[in-house]
Amino acid sequence: MTQSPSLDLNAIRRGTIKDLSNVNLSGVDLSGANLAQVNLSGANLSGANLSGANLQGAQLRANLRGADLSGANLQGADFRNADLRGAILFDAEVTEASFTGAFLTGATCGNLDLSGIDLRGADLRGVNLSHGILYQADLRNTNLSGADLSQADLEEANLSGAVLRGTNLERANLLCAIVEQTLFLGVVLDGACIQGTALTKG
Repeated sequence: MTQSPSLDLNAIRRGTIKDLSNVNLSGVDLSGANLAQVNLSGANLSGANLSGANLQGAQLRANLRGADLSGANLQGADFRNADLRGAILFDAEVTEASFTGAFLTGATCGNLDLSGIDLRGADLRGVNLSHGILYQADLRNTNLSGADLSQADLEEANLSGAVLRGTNLERANLLCAIVEQTLFLGVVLDGACIQGTALTKG
């Protein structure tokens, strides 16, 4: 995929181009751009600067490896099966976004409210979600091996079929979390609240 020389970055920033599927925008500075409802499926946005951008409702089943999405509006965005490895999501707004099957290994996810977010089948290995808010999040079949969920709020989260191998759940809130066929192996549960959760530590 090569970047087209005819790309009008100013038009892209204004949001006047709604179909950017399969376009190469790797390393491009789109900070603060208006990309609401834009179709970026299959696009190469690796290393792109999307900090503070408006991506509300955008189709982002794309290569976002190492992209900076800090402070971006990602409400209702579609990240299904997206490559977000090493991406920066600090302080982004992700209400009603879908991360089903997304690859988030090594992503920076600080200061995120992931309440009710769909993360089914996502790869969250080694992700730092310390102090994260995952109230009622759908984490079915996710891989949380080596993730830091210390002091995270996982109340009523659905962890059915998830893999938690070496996961740090120190002082986490697992009140009434759903853990059917969840693998807990070598997890840290010191000070965790597990009331109402049928948790078996492996």
